[in-house]
Amino acid sequence: MTESFPVFDGASAPPPPPPPPAPRPSAGSRTQADSRPSKDAATPASDGGDLARAREIIRVISNSYSTKMVGQERLRTSLLVALIAGGHILLESVPGLAKTTAASTLADTVKASFKRIQCTPDLLPSDITGSQIYDASSGTFRTVLGPVHANFVLLDEINRSSAKTQSAMLEAMQERQTTIGGEVHHLPQPFLVIATQNPIEQEGTYELPEAQMDRFLLKEIVEYPSPAEEFEILGRIDSGVLDPDRHVPGAVSLDDVHDLQQIASRVYVDPAIRNYIVQLAYVTRNPGPYIGEDRARYIKYGASPRASIAFLQASRALALLKGRAHVLPEDVRELRHLVLRHRVLLTFEADAEGIRSEEIIDQIFAAVPTP
Repeated sequence: MTESFPVFDGASAPPPPPPPPAPRPSAGSRTQADSRPSKDAATPASDGGDLARAREIIRVISNSYSTKMVGQERLRTSLLVALIAGGHILLESVPGLAKTTAASTLADTVKASFKRIQCTPDLLPSDITGSQIYDASSGTFRTVLGPVHANFVLLDEINRSSAKTQSAMLEAMQERQTTIGGEVHHLPQPFLVIATQNPIEQEGTYELPEAQMDRFLLKEIVEYPSPAEEFEILGRIDSGVLDPDRHVPGAVSLDDVHDLQQIASRVYVDPAIRNYIVQLAYVTRNPGPYIGEDRARYIKYGASPRASIAFLQASRALALLKGRAHVLPEDVRELRHLVLRHRVLLTFEADAEGIRSEEIIDQIFAAVPTP
């Protein structure tokens, strides 16, 4: 059962030539204000200096991160993709798989502020965003900002907080600001939310609505370490490397991360790959003619346009992590589970038959021709 795919404007057109590199001032003439190019800057990501700088920043972050973290290479890649793409990430795993350690280590590596919020049913929105407190000595109210005002925010067990609190946090994620007493307070940049949820214990939890899960750029499933990695963890505990009060020395600055994000925003994405992304999203919404009605009946809802945007942003970040200034179809394919597992929603029938979203996603990718 096949059907011709829609071809969208620009898919068959030849790729435009990259813009000429902008003149680069000498290191001594650059000020802090002009040292970070805007998204509209003409300098392409293929500029040798920018690409070499991105590689060096990524290398330093990765090496510093690995001094404390053992294994979990996929988790490291997912966190870096989310950070570079400027999105947020949802982690799902059983307890004890170093999610908190990974988040705090990444924050230490980047010399960034880090806050951990332990979600409980009695957590209030003001406990996250902040509130106004009456100062009796002056007879006025003063604003106290909440823990969400940090570069890295670990929202531990987000599904244990009430729907009202979840909405307040997700609003901050989307708008990048909070409103306290009628005053708008912008969140620091970069701003990365790492939310976790436990899939094995549902008592006293509030499941995240599907529309709110869609706001996470990526969803990663954190798996158990290998026996060799677990052996290494025990050795690092004995050596004191994993002591809670022992922090990784900062390796890069927030300006370095900002530059990394700007370079990633200029990574080239060919029109054929853009069309590939759109076709994939289209098939999730109209699966029958492509993967067969027997499998299509397991899909309740397909991916929203946020999935296409996530593929575009995340594939640029992944290409940069791999040292390239252009996106390949393999980058999109590698991200398929991260981007779609929380956006392709399955029916109760699929759950009853043990069908996982990853299986359906793989079939969708197999049905769409790779450019």
